Amino acid sequence: MMSKKQLAIKLSKLKSNPKPKLKLEQYEIPSELAADILHEAYMQGDIENKTIADFGCGIGRLGIGAALLGAKKVICIDIDKNLLEIAKQNAKSLEIKNIEFIQKDVADFNRKVDTVIQNPPFGIQSEKLDRLFLKKAIECAKKIYSLHKGPEARKFLENFIENNNGKIQKILKFKFQIPYTFKFHRKPKIDIDVDLYVIKRC
Repeated sequence: MMSKKQLAIKLSKLKSNPKPKLKLEQYEIPSELAADILHEAYMQGDIENKTIADFGCGIGRLGIGAALLGAKKVICIDIDKNLLEIAKQNAKSLEIKNIEFIQKDVADFNRKVDTVIQNPPFGIQSEKLDRLFLKKAIECAKKIYSLHKGPEARKFLENFIENNNGKIQKILKFKFQIPYTFKFHRKPKIDIDVDLYVIKRC
């Protein structure tokens, strides 16, 4: 198995999004955080030889990471055509073949997979978008690893997951570093508290 450090280094070298869109909350997941999440899913037996979906894949960091850890097949879905092109280039640079890219609204995706690993929008610019991703993930997968802003949303999300046929197995706390991205940002970078929800469909 590739070590978590080795995975983070590979993911850090992927091409980034040169023009992130605020409305879609296109904040790239840091490579170290992506490696932490993927390592957790791998250790739980939810990546190797599994079919993985990455909803709102962006540049493909989570999906490509899953492929590097031995996923049988990876499906990357994003509504942004330009981002998908970057994700395709990133996969090609690592000679990853067992990965499919789909330009589609996540709400319209209806295939079944083993595991969803996702960094959905936090639902700040587009209210309820985070819930749409979470609901769809529970519909499509047996296991879900979903990153959300915390801890203020924790109680609401716990109830939402339970009401949508999901059972939370654990919540892991992380820091998500956001570099200066949009004009309204005041600092070179900030760290925000995030929760990784590990969910099993009931």
